[in-house]
Amino acid sequence: MTDPAPAAPATAGAAVRVAAARLAAAGVPSPRVDAEVLLAHGLGVDRAEVRRLAVLDRDLPADVAARFAADVDRRAAREPLQHLTGVAPFRHLELAVGPGVFVPRPETEQVAQVAIDEAARAVARDGAAVVVDLCTGSGAIALAVATEVPGARVHAVELDGAAHGWAARNVASASRAAAHDAAHDAAPDVTHDVVHLVRGDARTALRDLDGSVDVVVSNPPYVPPGAVPRDPEVAEHDPAVALYGLGEDGLEVPRGVTAAAARLLRPGGLYVMEHAEVQAADARAMVAAAGGFGPAETLDDLTGRPRMVVARRSGAGTAPDARRAAGRTVTD
Repeated sequence: MTDPAPAAPATAGAAVRVAAARLAAAGVPSPRVDAEVLLAHGLGVDRAEVRRLAVLDRDLPADVAARFAADVDRRAAREPLQHLTGVAPFRHLELAVGPGVFVPRPETEQVAQVAIDEAARAVARDGAAVVVDLCTGSGAIALAVATEVPGARVHAVELDGAAHGWAARNVASASRAAAHDAAHDAAPDVTHDVVHLVRGDARTALRDLDGSVDVVVSNPPYVPPGAVPRDPEVAEHDPAVALYGLGEDGLEVPRGVTAAAARLLRPGGLYVMEHAEVQAADARAMVAAAGGFGPAETLDDLTGRPRMVVARRSGAGTAPDARRAAGRTVTD
């Protein structure tokens, strides 16, 4: 239990200093940043404006100061920052998140990058690309591909009802933004959702696309049952269904996703899946055991850790290997 906070400071500078100290004492990894983000959320401004107000030590409205103090209490209790603000950044997107959906992480942005690069190559080569995101969660990867690769038709699959609800909200928001942009570009015919979202089992969904997909990407649950995450924000607030991959090695769900990727991909199509850094060798073996793929490779995330397996669907027309397509590889 954390101690109750003292009375809320009445100025921006004092509020941020007190909040940062409180969050640091509670073990929050980025206390100053989190304090600034929470105050920015309360004021309805960006962090740059909060820093300016803090330097000038401007007075805070009493209601803002009180709400900020309450949010700091919740963050000190290790409630996720994204649950307090209601949004999570992912690449150029701002996604709606909250209880019931996995909060997207910066390290997954590199998984999205591999899918984006491959989809862009397919569009350049064929004029279009078909991309499938299995276990989409908030829709982060699917929406990143859809909004960064014109010409990509993206399908996303999520089974869990709560997560699907958050994904639907994010897809709807992105679709409204796309329709608004199209209207300004005098192209009002853009009316469909930017992502085709399906509630279903990743292992069996989208059978009408079998053998026609250019990219299958997934950040499935993969944590082994005994490996409880250390951070309270993850262990106590991310839904277990989005964390634990079942089986002794945590790869039971990923095996089903990999089999679905083999079914969906065209010859030469690319599969990329996030995993834990300790699962690199097992993930490559999993892909090999599934059959239908060329040699699997392990790629690093942005922190240099081995965090994704990449493989191409075997068969006629196989494109350049994953090393050239996706970046540096590691062996374990």
